[in-house]
Amino acid sequence: MLTGVQVVLLGGDARQLEVIRKLTELDASVTVAGFDQLRTPLDGAIQAEYSQELFQSADALILPAVGTDDDGKIMTVFSDQELILTSQEVSKLPKHSTVYAGMAKPYLRELCGKHGIALVELFDRDDVAIYNSIPTAEGAIMMAIQNTDITIHGSSSMVLGIGRTGLTLARTLQGLGAKVKVGIRKEEHYARAYEMGFEPFYLKDLIRQVGNIDLLFNTIPTMIVTAQIIANLPSRAVIIDLASKPGGTDFRFAEKRGIKALLAPGLPGIVAPKTAGRIIAEVLSRLIMEETSKRGNAQ
Repeated sequence: MLTGVQVVLLGGDARQLEVIRKLTELDASVTVAGFDQLRTPLDGAIQAEYSQELFQSADALILPAVGTDDDGKIMTVFSDQELILTSQEVSKLPKHSTVYAGMAKPYLRELCGKHGIALVELFDRDDVAIYNSIPTAEGAIMMAIQNTDITIHGSSSMVLGIGRTGLTLARTLQGLGAKVKVGIRKEEHYARAYEMGFEPFYLKDLIRQVGNIDLLFNTIPTMIVTAQIIANLPSRAVIIDLASKPGGTDFRFAEKRGIKALLAPGLPGIVAPKTAGRIIAEVLSRLIMEETSKRGNAQ
């Protein structure tokens, strides 16, 4: 339980509603800002105006998936109010406080570092990334279905990268009957892909592998689907880039060549916000419990 733990949650989207629900169920004292236009009540949580006083007793500060932008602005889907996180607010946090966000831009990292406040980026964790790979794979396949006139079954599909997202996506495509090629770098990943029934190849040979592809899914966050690669794709091919912005695809050249290329980061929060929110809520509540326990043992 989180009885007596003071949590401040700022802004976000539908995923945060699941976080609020979970934390209040565990008896945390939850104060939120940036939800004044939400139509459903937040049972057990206190809605407050954004002010520096909010931060003074917070054991945990929870920010949205992308903590802040480069200027400290916090995304607020359920409010027109502008929430800006500055040095003034962070300086009010107790030194034992922890800031949680899905991912943090340099602005937020520097802000927390300046004031000696612990920062946890949830999307860096293997457990969160693997859980999130499920709605990501489903969302990617949904986009493929919406943007092609063929079935996934029998398609020639390629997945670049066999990390936490790529592996789940490749396996899901295979389960739907696609012929799946997987682009990899490491020998041990090649062996694993072969064992799982995929058609593995090394990324250095990518240009020789794309000539008869229907669907190309990229999970690698560096430029990999270059103009040279796109020039060798069949005109019917569709590229779905799941990497973080700006992705790993030359979108300008794809458009010039008439090949549909879609950048689709952050799919869990778009296609399955309730599930994505539950994933974050479960991990967050566990981390806050662990941190509270450590603090109690140290006293």
